[in-house]
Amino acid sequence: MGAADPHLATTVQHWIDGRLVAGRSGRQQDVYNPATGEAARQVSLASADEVNAAVAAAKAAFPKWADTPPIRRARVLNKFLELLNTHRDTLAALITSEHGKVITDAQGEVTRGIEIVEFACGIPQLLKGDYTDQVSTGIDNWTLRQPLGVVAGITPFNFPCMVPCWMFPVALACGNSFVLKPSERDPSASLLMAELLKQAGLPDGVFNVVQGDKVAVDTLLEHPDVKALSFVGSTPIAHYIYERGAHFGKRVQALGGAKNHMVVMPDADLDQTIDALIGAAYGSAGERCMAISVAVLVGDVADRIVPKLAERARALKIGNGMEPDAEMGPLVTRQALDRICGYIDDGVKSGAQLVVDGRGHKVSGHENGFWLGGTLFDHVTPDMRIYREEIFGPVLACVRVPDFAAAVELVNDHEFGNGVACYTRDGHVAREFARRIQVGMVGINVPIPVPMAWHGFGGWKRSLFGDMHAYGEEGVRFYTKQKSVMQRWPESTAKGAEFAMPTAK
Repeated sequence: MGAADPHLATTVQHWIDGRLVAGRSGRQQDVYNPATGEAARQVSLASADEVNAAVAAAKAAFPKWADTPPIRRARVLNKFLELLNTHRDTLAALITSEHGKVITDAQGEVTRGIEIVEFACGIPQLLKGDYTDQVSTGIDNWTLRQPLGVVAGITPFNFPCMVPCWMFPVALACGNSFVLKPSERDPSASLLMAELLKQAGLPDGVFNVVQGDKVAVDTLLEHPDVKALSFVGSTPIAHYIYERGAHFGKRVQALGGAKNHMVVMPDADLDQTIDALIGAAYGSAGERCMAISVAVLVGDVADRIVPKLAERARALKIGNGMEPDAEMGPLVTRQALDRICGYIDDGVKSGAQLVVDGRGHKVSGHENGFWLGGTLFDHVTPDMRIYREEIFGPVLACVRVPDFAAAVELVNDHEFGNGVACYTRDGHVAREFARRIQVGMVGINVPIPVPMAWHGFGGWKRSLFGDMHAYGEEGVRFYTKQKSVMQRWPESTAKGAEFAMPTAK
């Protein structure tokens, strides 16, 4: 399979020890084109034995890769970076074909993944330790960071390039070997990246891909040779991953669900705010963990903004993701469409005002696609299910509050704390919001505050299980273990046994 034509494969396979490996479990699952509703190919679902083979390949490759100087590991990643840029549009088109997001959004996803690779290329600097000369008389003390071994990543369907890139470039740069279990809904991007890594000179076995479902996940969680595991997905699964992995002694980083709010103050620039809400709520059909799904409208701003939001929601350009002017594509699967329509039904039954109903939307020539128009609710209250739960679709709920204090209280009372935004012209309000809000990623007049590659991604509360955020310097710490070394020489060592606790002298 050439790097430019992975989409021609009828069956998506595994990548183990530097080559494509056909599935042997006898289990397969359809991979759909969301725009047409047709099965485009199938993906092999790994057995425990196939996962074990990938881990064995990673374990065998680890010692030599870990012993490779960081600068040489960085050179491999630099070559991978060059190849990613060369194949950026091919990778984006592949994502669009299986996920459904519009091509410009897919290109943006690939670019954000590329930025993590750029960060990881600086690993010689990032792995530098600390040194203290003469920490005590005749004794020096220093620290170094060393790789963990075989590490694994389990990634979601909504970002088949970017989220894996939150994990494996940093892990590989730190000297680990890696096993990726991508989403079975859009698995092909993982194989293209695997082949590009091989072309970049990554030794066989250092990066492996196993396609699969819960069988593959549980095998990775239980495998004694997997030392750490990163996960991004829904909160119930993240909690399961965290507890199960910790039970088996692994270091686990599990990013869960979200219910991201945008607080709109009365002094906000209305046109800018509407642009931000439309893009953040309906971009990628709302299938983003950082999508804005709740607009918290403070004071009299609600009556001014809701009619304009409705007008823009009705005017969304919805179509095949490859169309250059499309603003929103289909949902990823028929099951996702049915689930989100169920939430809309529930919102109506609970008494929310359905201002714009996206159900039943059709695209000419693609009538069997998984289409849902932009949907807008007003007069949503915190007790409603459409407010409490993550819908993960193009549904925006407007909640009205009387003042700034009520807005902060509303956001802080939610079980999720992933992302939040506040639109205002008032510097004091902006400062107080950033300080008081109990959320991990905050935007001030920024609708989707996804941190850049060198800062790290992660929420609070039930949006993150584990101590460290993804990528950035915390990613380097997650994929390494610190060693402290104290050293002295015989000439500076006093004679005689010392029975007291050593202290600095």
